[in-house]
Amino acid sequence: TLLAVIALVLVAGVLAAAYYFTRPKTQAGGKTFTVTVVHSDGTEKEFTYTSDQEYLGAVLQAEGLVTGTPGEFGLYMDSVDGETASWEENGAYWAFYEGEDYATASIDLTPITDGAAYKLVYTLG
Repeated sequence: TLLAVIALVLVAGVLAAAYYFTRPKTQAGGKTFTVTVVHSDGTEKEFTYTSDQEYLGAVLQAEGLVTGTPGEFGLYMDSVDGETASWEENGAYWAFYEGEDYATASIDLTPITDGAAYKLVYTLG
């Protein structure tokens, strides 16, 4: 049993170290980026921001573009640009893209990259 506990602690340490050295890096200083919002009716709005914040979620919440609920995997976006998506009501959610690729982390865990384009899309599951 003691060997299993020691092995578990070592594996946890290795995984923590691997995350620390491979996590997305943040950029210091001012960054300009765009966020495109695609509403449920298909209309699009583009917003341009300049900020010295490191993470996208902090800017979008401070600007009032996004409201959400903290969860196990980061911020769950409840409302974007005044439109609410409710998984419980109709299976809708806000999908988050970095460029044209589906994001691998929530907005509050995504470092801002200067010149980047992000997209928030109302999606029916």
